[in-house]
Amino acid sequence: MRDYLLTLCVTAAVTYLLTGPVRKFAIATGAMPEIRARDVHREPTPRLGGIAMFFGLCAGLLVADHLQNLNSVFEQSNEPRALLSGAALIWLIGVLDDKFELDALIKLGAQMISAGVMVAQGLTILWLPIPGVGTVALTPGQGTLLTVALVVLTINAVNFVDGLDGLAAGMVCLAAAAFFLYAYRLWYGYTIEAAAPATLFAAILMGMCLGFLPHNMHPARIFMGDSGSMLIGLILAASAISITGQVDPDALKIFEGSTREATHAALPVFIPLVLPLTIIAIPMADLVLAIVRRTWKGQSPFAADRGHLHHRLLEIGHSHSRAVLIMYFWSALIAFGTLAYSVHSTSMWIVLGVVALSAIGLVLLLLPRFTPRAPRWAESVVPPRYRRRKRASAEPAEPSGDAGGAEEEQEPVPAGVNGATALGHRSRFPDRSKAGARG
Repeated sequence: MRDYLLTLCVTAAVTYLLTGPVRKFAIATGAMPEIRARDVHREPTPRLGGIAMFFGLCAGLLVADHLQNLNSVFEQSNEPRALLSGAALIWLIGVLDDKFELDALIKLGAQMISAGVMVAQGLTILWLPIPGVGTVALTPGQGTLLTVALVVLTINAVNFVDGLDGLAAGMVCLAAAAFFLYAYRLWYGYTIEAAAPATLFAAILMGMCLGFLPHNMHPARIFMGDSGSMLIGLILAASAISITGQVDPDALKIFEGSTREATHAALPVFIPLVLPLTIIAIPMADLVLAIVRRTWKGQSPFAADRGHLHHRLLEIGHSHSRAVLIMYFWSALIAFGTLAYSVHSTSMWIVLGVVALSAIGLVLLLLPRFTPRAPRWAESVVPPRYRRRKRASAEPAEPSGDAGGAEEEQEPVPAGVNGATALGHRSRFPDRSKAGARG
């Protein structure tokens, strides 16, 4: 555990220290696109944060290779090299996209090629543990297709949820933490060496996100861009592939005794089928809903809009920071709830705890719909959002016009983040509907 924590800290430190210079580099190279119709920030913000995250990945792998307890991961498995190869390719495409706005189909092809590169070097799904059936070996073709599909879905799920400051990095960090605990339990508790690469990948992924978050929290000074979102999505997928398709369930030697005992004991084997989906449940749901919504309207699935889950939280009335925290809450509840159930599947307290926390989450989610108003005498001691609105003055305001005396019509600004879009007219961006948008 100490070596994993050291690798995590080095990765976080390198990512954090490099993000500042990368921000200056992004500004100097003009990697600051204009605000698009679906964006929620007010000022053009530099991207290319994925550059710092990629070098954090390289630093983490380099440090782990020189640690005595983690060096065996590189000697006994080719998965770290496979991950680095696929990550370098997807990162390079992401950097080009952050600067030149590549076509969505080009990025999709690059994602599939990156997954193919990892498959070619051994990072692929070899078998699947299926409840009631046992271990099912996959043919090379089936393993390749399943691996590529999982990589592409995870990358796009993380990319779709990257819409608010700190949202994608925080959600992936929570997912990586849950995955690290699960993989470490398999490696240390069951002495399964095949789980060591996934444990290392999750630790490095946590370090990358933790190092980037201080620069990316609201108000963000830099965005990770596609170079960062696709990179962390690929690493998350690689961790899931490694623990799901590389660890042999028969190595646990749990299929003994009564059927009931074997079923409960086999949960740590079957959970890998569920955990990779639960840790990206929120981003995956957003991805599916976006595809259905756009297809139903006759649009391209890659067409941009303002219908994502985080956009809807803003429309309900949540501030930017509160919307991000709510997304954090649900991601952590799903991921760690599944993790806790895999450890103590016979405990009803875990199920009751998850249900209770879900109820609390629903109350917090709908809280803006039921915002109480304080009485007049208490308005001076409560936050402004709980005060009653003052009636507008009945006297008409003096019209303001140009030199010709014509009244200037102010364009209504749509509701946005933390009151930011209600501060006044965006003179620099008079028509947001004509702004370019990416899928």
